[in-house]
Amino acid sequence: MTVAGLFEKRRILIAAAALVAALVAGGLIWRGTAGRPNNVIIFVADGLRSGVVTPETAPELAAVRAEGVDFQNSHSLYPTVTTPNASAIATGHRLGDTGDFGNALFVGAPLGFPVMSPAPFIEDNAVIGLLNQRFGGNFLNETSLLEAARAKGYSTAAIGKLGPVAIQSAAARDGKGTIVLDDAFPPDDFPLPADVKAAIRAAGLQATPPDRGLNSWPGTSIMPGVRVANVEQQDWFTAVATKVLLPRFKAANKPFVMVFWSRDPDGTQHNQGDSLNTLAPGINGPTAMAAIRNASKDLGELRKALKDLGLDKTTNIVVTADHGFSTVSKASATSGAAKMRFDDVPAGFLPPGFLAIDLGKALGLPIFEPNGLPVLLEDGHPPHSGSALLGADPAKPKAVIAANGGSDLIYLPDADAKTLAPRVVEALTRQDYVAAIFVDDALGAVPGALPLSAISLKGSARTPTPSIVVSFRSFQVPGCPKAELCAAEVADTTLQQGQGIHGAFSRADTHNFMAAVGPDFRKGFVSPAPVSNADWAITLARLMRIDLKAKGELTGRVMSEALKGGRPTAFKARTVRSQPAANGFVTVLNMQEAAGKPYYDAAGAPGRTVGLKP
Repeated sequence: MTVAGLFEKRRILIAAAALVAALVAGGLIWRGTAGRPNNVIIFVADGLRSGVVTPETAPELAAVRAEGVDFQNSHSLYPTVTTPNASAIATGHRLGDTGDFGNALFVGAPLGFPVMSPAPFIEDNAVIGLLNQRFGGNFLNETSLLEAARAKGYSTAAIGKLGPVAIQSAAARDGKGTIVLDDAFPPDDFPLPADVKAAIRAAGLQATPPDRGLNSWPGTSIMPGVRVANVEQQDWFTAVATKVLLPRFKAANKPFVMVFWSRDPDGTQHNQGDSLNTLAPGINGPTAMAAIRNASKDLGELRKALKDLGLDKTTNIVVTADHGFSTVSKASATSGAAKMRFDDVPAGFLPPGFLAIDLGKALGLPIFEPNGLPVLLEDGHPPHSGSALLGADPAKPKAVIAANGGSDLIYLPDADAKTLAPRVVEALTRQDYVAAIFVDDALGAVPGALPLSAISLKGSARTPTPSIVVSFRSFQVPGCPKAELCAAEVADTTLQQGQGIHGAFSRADTHNFMAAVGPDFRKGFVSPAPVSNADWAITLARLMRIDLKAKGELTGRVMSEALKGGRPTAFKARTVRSQPAANGFVTVLNMQEAAGKPYYDAAGAPGRTVGLKP
């Protein structure tokens, strides 16, 4: 080789080394350790607010945050409800790719038996199975971390709450791969291997999960809901994890990944009876606090079992919440629905389905239940679940409303959607309960609204994309000192004012709890960079040396700043504003960007969203 050739080779090597260093610093290449990858436990504390966790309220959760990484700038994906964030945790993709836009969706033609609805509630194994049949065998259209880990030889399991547990391994339902065990009764949708069943019996546990008992009672408008946490059921899942699954994983002598989805504090916060028809104490009463301690206790039991089995030094524990939480408000001065009288709805309060009722009146369209039966408003019956079909023919609706608590999805499946969308938005801007409006890019720009692509709801999804997404008004409860912990929001729900809800685009709902501890994470590190539920699978796949192949482009990032040897990740904040509607209504979006990825803080009209900076 000539001298010139040697210099050229040296120049190329130096450039390559510089490129690798830059990729490592940016989190695109992980500087991992050699040898066998470490194990992973993903502990999801459903509905856990970031700011509520302290050593006094939740000691085991606080310990993970203090010992490992505290993700203080964490984010739930919007809409801030369970199954959308479960899809992000599972796949590392935002909702425009997974198509899991809400806990209730419009799916086109009605699903078959036993669902028989075009707008099902999808926290249900039968619904998820039918969605897979409808949409190519995997309605999420992306490979989950558990599925990829199983293919790589990992032991895998997902246990806990019905719905999000199945989504962690949505396409695998034969009982031969990932162990899937949720709180359905009995758990027939995902067969358990015979040796797992035997081990459950040998551990002295009943064969199937206990039901929630008193914890499942939501109450009525004249009877308070629950006053107890979901202790018995979660104790059973914790015992299965610590006495059956972890010993099984150790005996297999392979790396493992397990998702433990804790129904508390979410289920208890929804149903709590501490605050019937009043905003205080709302979700800050003793019942909600007991639920937070319950989830914390279960995490502590898992950590203890890892130590007793000698697995603590080789296991990463990541803790996240699918969303934050707020207190239900049923107040509106502009809604026609609030002026009507309904069964089990106090006078002057918004009923379930208020958005469908108000839009039906504004557009002059009849209202039907998702099953096609007429909604009998004159007889005091609002839409049963909040979801509804609008139009003269329920088999060919002009509009479909999928109720999701603090947000609703509006689908316009008719050919005149481009004409109807501006009319819907105009009607929405006249309601005091509306905070933010987003419209499908395909329908064109509509004053007062931002496009779905602005919040990563437009991608490669297989399921129908909503035409319009609306977030409801949120506000700080008077006399309560911390806005994020004291937020109330208008919600399209069958729950009562004063109970718990989520789904809105407020910082109270987007600021979920996130922390991590283990051999691959930094110790005692407070991370200022924005992170979200879409980042977990991407980060863990890198640590686990798994190629998580992507179909869509709306992926999260490697949280490199949180890993051992990681460097700070630069980020910036920006604000996006829609064009004003004719009446001046404007949707404002606060967001951040890090490593080319977006993170959404809050959105709404000024003065209508907790945490929004106009």
